[in-house]
Amino acid sequence: MEKRVALITGGSKGIARGIALDLASRGWSVALCYRSKPELAAETVRAIEAHGVEAMASQVDVSDTAASTAFVGEVEQRFGRIDALIHGAGPYHRVPLLQETPEAWRAMFDNNLHPVFDMSQAVATGMKERGFGRILGFSMANVDKMQANPGVAAHYIAKAGVLLLMKSLAKTLAPHGITANVISPGFIDSGSAPQEELDAMLKKIPAKRIGTVDDAVSAARFLLSEEASYVNGANIVISGAWGL
Repeated sequence: MEKRVALITGGSKGIARGIALDLASRGWSVALCYRSKPELAAETVRAIEAHGVEAMASQVDVSDTAASTAFVGEVEQRFGRIDALIHGAGPYHRVPLLQETPEAWRAMFDNNLHPVFDMSQAVATGMKERGFGRILGFSMANVDKMQANPGVAAHYIAKAGVLLLMKSLAKTLAPHGITANVISPGFIDSGSAPQEELDAMLKKIPAKRIGTVDDAVSAARFLLSEEASYVNGANIVISGAWGL
């Protein structure tokens, strides 16, 4: 098998970093982008390279269409291909719905939904030419229930959009050997949620534990594998049965 290459947004920390290191351990080269904290990105690159594969990191604002698609071109030029796009970037904030500002509202879509379309469109051409590709988006547990969530409304709606976008990509790209799937984490100890929030939610999780990065990485490993070639448009919920 030819050497695989993954492009991972937000790949310097959390679940996306875990996926990057897991792929590197399996012989994939990895290109990641990050918005801030170059020291974390540099450390992740070193950890990836320790597996004997190539790695690169660039500071990219994925909410900027021109910047995100230019990064796709940069990775293709450096490695010659992109076999998997994993969109791990996805900031969120909590604010009562009617106290939300127009700028913050739009930022949730500009960072969580629009880049998934922009970068998927950009990688699709090369994937179609090679007859192989994996696109993996991130949503959140219970979004598929389409419930009111006024405390994180913009983020929640954007993540619902990711589910629908991935289904559309799956149907469009399946004839070309490309899959588009979603993983929807619940409460995961990935460094993004405050510890007090995780502690408060513990009693509401049927599995009686907070999820780990490895829980999410295991699902991603399957969806990115050859074995998942017939899994397309799926949403794997990783929540310990929370949100069902």
